Amino acid sequence: MTQTAAKRTAAPVLPATARNGAPTPARRRGKVGQEKTSWTTMVILFLCAITVLLPLYVTISMSLKSTSQAVDGNAFSLPAPIDFSGFVQAWELTNFPVAFTISLLVTAGTVVGTVLLASLASYAIVRNWEHRFFRWSFFYLLAAMFLPFPVVALPQIQLTGLAGLANPAGVTILHIMFQLSFSILLFTAFLRSIPLELEESARIDGATTWQTFRQLIFPLLAPMSATVAIFAFLASWNDFMMPSLIIADSAQQTLPVVQSIFQTQFSNNYNVSFASYLMAMAPAIVVYLFTQRWVMEGVTQGAVKG
Repeated sequence: MTQTAAKRTAAPVLPATARNGAPTPARRRGKVGQEKTSWTTMVILFLCAITVLLPLYVTISMSLKSTSQAVDGNAFSLPAPIDFSGFVQAWELTNFPVAFTISLLVTAGTVVGTVLLASLASYAIVRNWEHRFFRWSFFYLLAAMFLPFPVVALPQIQLTGLAGLANPAGVTILHIMFQLSFSILLFTAFLRSIPLELEESARIDGATTWQTFRQLIFPLLAPMSATVAIFAFLASWNDFMMPSLIIADSAQQTLPVVQSIFQTQFSNNYNVSFASYLMAMAPAIVVYLFTQRWVMEGVTQGAVKG
């Protein structure tokens, strides 16, 4: 009895929090460390947001000022009173409706072509992965991601000129081609998460390969299609180099190139130049604000489900 009592006395007495499964003091210190890490992350994200929001604020503020207010040397001051004359002059000077329409057509063609071609190619690659041709085609397309346009700019200019595509249609085709690699990478990652049993059941019901893709697979690709479309939209709408080199007629240039052509006329009219830049940026900003959740959702699903 004495030895038993001694053992009981020597046994460590666990705190009530440990017996009940609550975190121990050491774990509480871990929580404090996590809080410090989260605050650090918040500060970094705040600084990154400032680097984006501050130039945007200056752009909006300067575009709403008169010419005399824009050249007073205080870019951070609020416009008083608000003046929309800069937008009117930029609209007329750059022939904004024509340039905007051309950019919109090029971007829309790029988005539709990229989503359709990339989804079809990805479906063929994933479902025929055991064949060497499809497997090597995938690696070939991935290698094209590391080939920037300036490297192949000269042959592309020559080829589009010989083919009669030195116009917005040629830029649209090139935009699609340069977007395929990254888009196929996203689509293939997502397609691997779709079980084959769904296609087998469709084929048992008599569906062809095209019907299976159009009626079953493509609707399931909606989140990733939205992600690919957003990336294609932003890349095509903001592109300057390719249209400036490919399109021969200055009257058919896209909006970024038109702004560069008239940049010398904006030299002393800062309100006009900032108004022109804001009108060009507005569609991309609006599209991204309303579709950013689809970007994260599509990329996350493609990464996790595989």
